[in-house]
Parts: sequence; C-alpha cells; structure tokens
Amino acid sequence: MPIKTKLEKFLKNHEKILILTVGNELRGDDGLGPAIAKKISKNRKKNLTVIDGGTVPENFTGKIKKENPSHIIIIDAVEMGAEPGTIKIIKKDEIANYNISTHAMPLSFLIEYLKTHKDYRITLIGIQPKKLEFSTKISKPVKESIEKLNSTLKEIIQ
Repeated sequence: MPIKTKLEKFLKNHEKILILTVGNELRGDDGLGPAIAKKISKNRKKNLTVIDGGTVPENFTGKIKKENPSHIIIIDAVEMGAEPGTIKIIKKDEIANYNISTHAMPLSFLIEYLKTHKDYRITLIGIQPKKLEFSTKISKPVKESIEKLNSTLKEIIQ
C-alpha cells in the first residue's frame, strides 16, 4: 500500500495533527527530521502543529500534551536495511525491531509515555538514511524523500 494511502487511512477523522520530527543536523541524513520540520512549517494549517524535537524529543512531551492532538506523526531516520531514501510507516509494535536514529531514549518509550496521558493515535514514518557520520549535508536520496513526504503531507492535510 502506498505511503499516501496509509497516511490517509491513519489520518481519517483527525481533529488536530501534531508532527514531531527527530534528528541531529550534524549527523548527515539524521538531519532529515529538522529539515522536514522546516519545510512542513512553511505550509502550516490551523489544525497542524509541527515540533522539531531534535535529539531530545522527550523534552517536548509537555508541549505535545498542551497541544492536545488527536493524531501524532513522528518522523525520523530509521535503519531498515533498505535502499537509502526508502520511506516506511512503522507500526507501534514494530518500532523495537528497528535501529532508530541516534537518540538517547528509544522512541517506543516516548510513545508509551505519551499514551499514559491520552490515547493518541501515533505513527512513525521512517526514512532509510544513507550516511549518519558527522556532516551537515543530507544525501540526495534522502533529500528526494523529504520532498516527496512533504508534498504528500501537504496534499493530505487540508
């Protein structure tokens, strides 16, 4: 099933969407989170909040709760053993099976913590990185995926 179809299904009957991006701009393709946060923020809708969680998304749990979204989309670099730039929606129960970015707290813990506050609908969008070494440059396949995901989200979130 294409990403667009999966996202449309996930966002069906949404009231308010929060996009939480995760990543380190100094680690090559791990900087995809902050990069996509900047792009999505340019096209903000009133029912959409974008938070660049950087390398410490757990520091934004208070803001997430205050925003009180019905749906949360987390976007991060995820090592899936796929072609660089591959975009995949990762189900909550599959998150522990993947090496997710370069952060201290596992995203599965963050998701479980948020769920203790409210039964948010949460999904993770992973993009396969090409390189994660020290660099401020994002690889071409990941840049293309950022553009594709940005236009897909813009199309879906009216």
